[in-house]
Amino acid sequence: MHILKGSPNVIPRAHREKNMLIDETGLYPLRGPFKNVALSPFSLRLLGGGGSGRGEEMSVSKMAAAWPSGPSAPEAATARLLGVLWFVSVTTGPWGAVATSAGGEESPKCEDLKVGQYICKDPKINDATQEPVNCTNYTAHVSCFPAPNITCKDSSGNETHFTGNEVGFFKPISCRNVNGYSYKVAVALSLFLGWLGADRFYLGYPALGLLKFCTVGFCGIGSLIDFILISMQIVGPSDGSSYIIDYYGTRLTRLSITNETYRKTQLYP
Repeated sequence: MHILKGSPNVIPRAHREKNMLIDETGLYPLRGPFKNVALSPFSLRLLGGGGSGRGEEMSVSKMAAAWPSGPSAPEAATARLLGVLWFVSVTTGPWGAVATSAGGEESPKCEDLKVGQYICKDPKINDATQEPVNCTNYTAHVSCFPAPNITCKDSSGNETHFTGNEVGFFKPISCRNVNGYSYKVAVALSLFLGWLGADRFYLGYPALGLLKFCTVGFCGIGSLIDFILISMQIVGPSDGSSYIIDYYGTRLTRLSITNETYRKTQLYP
């Protein structure tokens, strides 16, 4: 397609019939009273309906006065696009965050605070059981304090601005069920009186204790095996309870895997 560049000639008839505007950027359809207008870098010519192919020349000032004052279609589309981009930047940027917070965002529960936003006290330990004093159904609770200047909903559902001295919630911790069987006593009986079955009598296994007593600890072999099993906490009290062990001492934690256990995907190099 031929584009006029600085030529004073008017648009050929083939282009006039298509009512197209030719300029440096390409073709644009014209509507309204200026269907037959040729735009060149030096002049604007209004094409008449005659067959001579040369129209009446109009000055740029007259043409600008006669041209509609509204923005063209490309300019309007560009303005709309810029408006959309401005709106997105405002709503997703820091100003949008300020507007959202100012809009009254609901405070989270204190139980949902992240690690580092609260601190929990150590549980109070019972000297007799060496477990938290409020241990029930293998669960105890400790009081937790949100950090200063944290706002959240406490255990009562009230939204509170904490200063670091108020209890925000009670965190559950695991504890063990004990029934008076001491780990130290069981190990000592197995070491010194295991050949008489004293350890089995103490843990609630009278039949095995009597058998060990009659066979002198299965000639010492049974006593050695029981000492290893009790020391490793594999053999425990017969009622299923746990040994009484110092709360901050060495304990054996048994791990089991079932169909409900979450298995993390292993990543190999």
